[in-house]
Amino acid sequence: MARVYNFSAGPSMLPESVLNRAADEMLDYEGTGESVMEMSHRSKEYDAIIKGAEALLRELMEIPDNYKVLFLQGGASTQFAAIPMNFMNGSGKADYVVSGQWSNKAAKEAQKYGDVKIVASSKEQNFSCVPAVDKAELRPDADYVYVCLNETVHGNLMRKLPECGNVPLIADISSCFLSEPLDITKFGMVYGGAQKNVAPAGLTICIIREDLLGNARDITPSMLDYALMAENDSLYNTPPCYNIYICKLVLEWIKKLGGLDAMKKRNEAKAKILYDFLDESEMFKGTVVKDDRSLMNVPFVTDSDELNAEFIKACTENGFINIKGHRSVGGMRASIYNAMPIEGVEALVDFMKQFELEHKKAE
Repeated sequence: MARVYNFSAGPSMLPESVLNRAADEMLDYEGTGESVMEMSHRSKEYDAIIKGAEALLRELMEIPDNYKVLFLQGGASTQFAAIPMNFMNGSGKADYVVSGQWSNKAAKEAQKYGDVKIVASSKEQNFSCVPAVDKAELRPDADYVYVCLNETVHGNLMRKLPECGNVPLIADISSCFLSEPLDITKFGMVYGGAQKNVAPAGLTICIIREDLLGNARDITPSMLDYALMAENDSLYNTPPCYNIYICKLVLEWIKKLGGLDAMKKRNEAKAKILYDFLDESEMFKGTVVKDDRSLMNVPFVTDSDELNAEFIKACTENGFINIKGHRSVGGMRASIYNAMPIEGVEALVDFMKQFELEHKKAE
């Protein structure tokens, strides 16, 4: 069967060259006679894999030496609790910008552990934009400010960061991870689930400034204590070994393509093709204001749920899968992560044009 174009928001498609490499090494990794799936995380062979993955990530993202890189389990949603348990321990206050479903969930989870203030929200706009943050709303004694850079469900991207002063800024970067350059020095911590741009589901990467470590609450579970994980180089327990191996292959693929500057140009070109069509189409409309449109997740609708359902069914039948929007918002969503080739976006737009033309003829 031919490969389909997978527009899933996650788990998402991986580069074919990475899948082929993993397949070639499935039974015998570099002459070891075993699969990485079977390999001890304490072996010298696996030590080279995890250290190689970290070195590549540091190189591509230009991560300074005073930041720790952690390869963890539990998904990005686990960090919703881990973050306040590790960091909301000074004033017991944290400021949250709510720009969509995931930042909203993070804020609700953090409320269990301290004084959470929603300093800006675009909920009244159905999260069709990123809310402007009034600097006066930010509390100077907050332990941190929290944002989600790219909201996967609603398809908006934060391009202007809040002015936090000396308060650490923490960002969920799950669905824009490695899609373009990011100045890590502007953040106290960034983190993301790997299943969108980096590796299969099951791996979460946290990048944390060292001076923020070591203040976890006494009741913090060991598995959620960032300092403990850092002290053990992400090997306190068995890490998601195979996922880290795939992560390393993806990082090698990105480096070969030219790094994050080249990846940004590639992603901008893909997004432009789809957004340009949505702006001129009479049938399909984007749902996010132009200035805040994501490069990764493109939600769109027609003027009826029935037509949406017909289009989704037609897409699936023609090899464009997982185009259905998130269950909480409906409509459609095309996630065009790093691994989606430009040909996939072009093919989708051609199909949308044909679908629209056929419906016009039938009217």
